[in-house]
Amino acid sequence: MTHRMTEQEMAEGCRRGDNAARKALYERFAGSLLALCRRYAGSSELAEDWLHDNFLNVYSSFSRFAYRGPGSLEAWLRRVFVNGCLSRLEQERKNAALFVPGDGALPETPDEDPPPDVPAEVVARLIEDLAEGYRTVLNLYLVEGWSHKEIAHRLHIKESTSASQYMRARKILKNRITDYLNANDT
Repeated sequence: MTHRMTEQEMAEGCRRGDNAARKALYERFAGSLLALCRRYAGSSELAEDWLHDNFLNVYSSFSRFAYRGPGSLEAWLRRVFVNGCLSRLEQERKNAALFVPGDGALPETPDEDPPPDVPAEVVARLIEDLAEGYRTVLNLYLVEGWSHKEIAHRLHIKESTSASQYMRARKILKNRITDYLNANDT
């Protein structure tokens, strides 16, 4: 029976450049981090490229990681990967206007409906199909828990633009889920 490395052992090994620790880190977290990349990239192929690029960045960044107990390594990896994905999006949108400017007023929060019974892979595909600006803000706000102020600062947009992008993304996603449910009503 082989020893499964703890987060702390992986972190210390990666800091030393130990390939066994790097492999253990990759094997333990690649699946969830690929899903994270896929949410931002909008395609599986691009997400796989980003996954590998982000892991290379992580392997060279362990001097900035401080182990703070169970879960701290995974939290740090998620933060590094989200920032890596956002940097890649910035590089790819140099000449593209991804965000529709907000009108300065924060949109009203829609009524909360109970979530429909839709398979997770269908929802993931519907999110991947959103326009890049919508998808990015939706992920940062809904999945990562960032505030509109944090999103606006990181993406260099107005807070109202972040809020309106999120609300538009939710509306589009809700309509697409409704269409899916109607098409698959048995």
